[in-house]
Amino acid sequence: MQVRSVRSAKATRDPVHHPVFARCYARASVAAETRMGMAKMRGRLLTGLSGRVIEVGAGNGLNFAHYPGAVSEVVAIEPEQSLRTLAVEAALRAEVPVDVAPGVAEALPVKGEAFDAAVFSLVLCSVRDVSRALAEVRRVLRPGGEVRFFEHGRGGGRAMRLTQRALDRTVWPPLAGGCHVARDVVGALREAGFVLGPYRRLMMPENGPALPQSYCVLGTAWRPAGDDAPGGAG
Repeated sequence: MQVRSVRSAKATRDPVHHPVFARCYARASVAAETRMGMAKMRGRLLTGLSGRVIEVGAGNGLNFAHYPGAVSEVVAIEPEQSLRTLAVEAALRAEVPVDVAPGVAEALPVKGEAFDAAVFSLVLCSVRDVSRALAEVRRVLRPGGEVRFFEHGRGGGRAMRLTQRALDRTVWPPLAGGCHVARDVVGALREAGFVLGPYRRLMMPENGPALPQSYCVLGTAWRPAGDDAPGGAG
């Protein structure tokens, strides 16, 4: 059995604290693995990865079971304490070494250029500052390092986009743990200096009703080779 270094220490003050939403999310996400086809989507997101990987916003650790054997280590950052506890339990069942640690996307607690790949999975909707989070991932990836992303965001026709923007300005973020439904993930990656690879827009569930949170994108991006992102340790 592979040795895993799993840090479960509680931060002195968690910067993200949504205990009620976290419990609801944990239950719903487990059900979505089969009912919404999320397990298949996680497999597609992570296939072919290798080396050291940082997963930003690991939630309750449902991705861990899908990392391929060529991955030497996953460092999984999760700011919410109750979700982080579940992620630690999932890490102990994983087939690859997983280290679960507290931290936020805007200030990753790791050294620069330390990872071969980074993973975002339904997390950029809820970070407080998307541009800072992406700048941090640029910092911690080696030049030429890969970003895998599966996110929901802006989509649909004019009426749906108006609805999404209205929800983001009012009830949705406080009800859904800081989630936003109108963010443009692909545009944000471009603005942050990543090179976009293949990506596909899809609906989740694929054959279900079109809800404000149904518009998803699955794809790949890279930190350019020779890129001089701000360095330093986290």
